[in-house]
Amino acid sequence: MNKDVLVRTARAMVAPGKGILAADESAGTIAKRFAAIGVDSTQATRRDYRQLLFRAEEAINRYISGVILFDETIRQTASDGTPLVKYIEAAGAIPGIKVDLGAKPLANFPGETITEGLDGLLERLNDYRRLGARFAKWRAVISVDSDRGIPTDFAIETNAQALARYAALCQNADLVPIVEPEVLMDGEHDLERCGEVTECVLKTVFMRLYEARIFLEGMLLKPNMVVAGKKYPKRASPEEVALSTVRALKNCVPAAIPGVAFLSGGQSDIEATANLDAINRLGGPWALTFSYGRALQTAALNTWSGMPSNVLDAQAAFTHRAHMNALAAQGQWTEMEERVAP
Repeated sequence: MNKDVLVRTARAMVAPGKGILAADESAGTIAKRFAAIGVDSTQATRRDYRQLLFRAEEAINRYISGVILFDETIRQTASDGTPLVKYIEAAGAIPGIKVDLGAKPLANFPGETITEGLDGLLERLNDYRRLGARFAKWRAVISVDSDRGIPTDFAIETNAQALARYAALCQNADLVPIVEPEVLMDGEHDLERCGEVTECVLKTVFMRLYEARIFLEGMLLKPNMVVAGKKYPKRASPEEVALSTVRALKNCVPAAIPGVAFLSGGQSDIEATANLDAINRLGGPWALTFSYGRALQTAALNTWSGMPSNVLDAQAAFTHRAHMNALAAQGQWTEMEERVAP
């Protein structure tokens, strides 16, 4: 483990005014998103869309610190034969890779999941580093359903152990691990219940990271914000989300980690930006930034719609959203900024 390399990479990924683009959708996930805009998901269309994002030089250079890739993408070349990883590096961002194999049903625990992918992981990590990756990501999924007694302690514990084992393997391969325990927005739970579950999950995860001897200064956390479930009738204000989220982090997350890069978790574009801004107005001992997928890409994807003639407009839409979230990561976003959208 080269601790100096891990520290430099982790700090660069949470540099002021920058965040992480999550472009690691699986083939199945991106097929659903393409279907919604009437585009067939083929190797060529997936390449065209992702090179559109990575060639948005202003966005990547000014607002994006790192890009999380899928296995297909890290091996893919652009239409001109250039490896897509090289476009990311040339724009000054750091390539990374999603390494988990997805959440699968947890035996004997209906409604709960365990993320798989530990078998052979060290060999895959070494291969990804050879291909240009400098960090990795593993997502654990925690559902909330009080009527069914979910989440159970067993599901939280099992996923926390997997996250710790993954993080240890990453650091031994000199890759910064992004540890992503996501409490899902799906459900009817209120803000308070999300906060309770989030704290329980984070405390368990960091206990297991400690036991696994994880070098905290060389990792990043990618948690959910504390928000009410989608089916709960009242949406919390950004200020309420910020108070609940920062409270959970301060109660559970060591100050030693360089930064927290929030997932958007199904929030709308504007909601994810407004909540991030409110969180940064409170602040904490860590950098507080974004690691968004849909909340960065939706406007660009809809604008593109598979048409080469729309590429420049789609890049402008992506750049605008990246800029808005970069402002929010510094507590400097206002609704007025949204009015200058392309």
